[in-house]
Amino acid sequence: TYIGSVLLSVNPFREISGLYAPALVRKYRGRYMWELAPHVFAVAEDAYRALMSLHVNQCILITGESGAGKTEAAKRVMEYVSSVSGGGSTDASISTRLLQSNPVLESFGNAKTIRNNNSSRFGKYMELLFDYSGRPAGGRITNYLLEKPRVVNPAQHERSY
Repeated sequence: TYIGSVLLSVNPFREISGLYAPALVRKYRGRYMWELAPHVFAVAEDAYRALMSLHVNQCILITGESGAGKTEAAKRVMEYVSSVSGGGSTDASISTRLLQSNPVLESFGNAKTIRNNNSSRFGKYMELLFDYSGRPAGGRITNYLLEKPRVVNPAQHERSY
C-alpha cells in the first residue's frame, strides 16, 4: 500500500506469478502512482518521469530488515528503468552488472546474527547514472559500515566477519 508517496511492500517469501511480468511493466509505463495498484514499478515510473521532466536527480530509498526483499526491489526498479528508458542490451547490462556485484559485496560484509545467518553489516547506496536522453549510462555502488559495535564486539551466538 502507499503512505503518501511511500510504498510499503512485504516480502511474501514465495514467488507470485505475474508480479513482475513484462505486461505489468507496460501497464505502469506512463501512468501516475494513484492510477494503478501500489507496486514498485509505480515508484520507479514516478522517479523516472520526474528525472526526465524536471531534470533533477531522483532518489528511491529501499529499506527494511534482513530478508525484507530490498535486493529484489532494487533489482525490479532497475529492470523497470532499463525497460522504459529505451530497452536495449546496454541498459540491461548496466543494471545486471550492478546487481551481480551484490553477492561479491555481501561475501565480505555479512555475518551470522541471532535472527539471520547472512546479515549485512553495511548499507549500499546504488546510483544509476543517465545520459541526457534518459538512458542509463553507468552506475556505482557506495558501501558504508553499519553497526560498528557488532563488528568489533559481536553478541553471544553471533559471528562477525
